[in-house]
Amino acid sequence: QVQLVESGGGLVQPGGSLRLSCVASGFFFSLWSMRWYRQAPGKQRELVAAISSGGSTNYADSVKGRFTISRVNAENTVYLQMNSLKPEETAVYYCNTQSRRGNDYWGQGTQVTVSS
Repeated sequence: QVQLVESGGGLVQPGGSLRLSCVASGFFFSLWSMRWYRQAPGKQRELVAAISSGGSTNYADSVKGRFTISRVNAENTVYLQMNSLKPEETAVYYCNTQSRRGNDYWGQGTQVTVSS
């Protein structure tokens, strides 16, 4: 059974940093691409960053140069380092993966609040 468990969210001041973690289980982690999404109140969920099984990365234009996605296969963990955070990036951040059959799997989410 695929499980994704996020952690690392919290309250941070504008310009601050947070590192989110997502621990995965129930599948061959090293073979699957992983993604981070976020959903702000009243808005659609949006893709923030993705990392392939081979380590190639992609980012939303709004976070390029500030966010870094990485993975440690030996730990079954994907990270999202977020720097220079903005108030408008307050959202619930979700870890996601997708099977080869196209089934989507989501974690429970972790709240990130950027406020002074």
